[in-house]
Amino acid sequence: QVQLVESGGGLVQPGGSLTLSCAASRSIFSFNFMAWYRQAPGKQREWVALLSTFGGTTYADSVKGRFTISRDDAKNTVYLQMNRLKPEDTAVYFCKGRIDSDDYWGQGTQVTVSS
Repeated sequence: QVQLVESGGGLVQPGGSLTLSCAASRSIFSFNFMAWYRQAPGKQREWVALLSTFGGTTYADSVKGRFTISRDDAKNTVYLQMNRLKPEDTAVYFCKGRIDSDDYWGQGTQVTVSS
């Protein structure tokens, strides 16, 4: 059974920073890739960032230069460092991992950017 558990969400002022964590129940290396998605109220879930098994990273244009995805192999954890946050970054953030053709999702963590 593969489990992903996100944490680190909260309320932050515009321009602030927040780091999300995604703890996996197995080695990060067992996943083809790990990714972060987000879903704002009334909108479809959208991809934010991806980290490949080999360490390559890609980002959505809306977060490029502000967000950084990384991992700690010893802790089986993937992070999303979010800087210069904007109100439009407000959403529930989800972690996803893929193993072969199966996708695994966490339960999500709420991020609210507001003054």
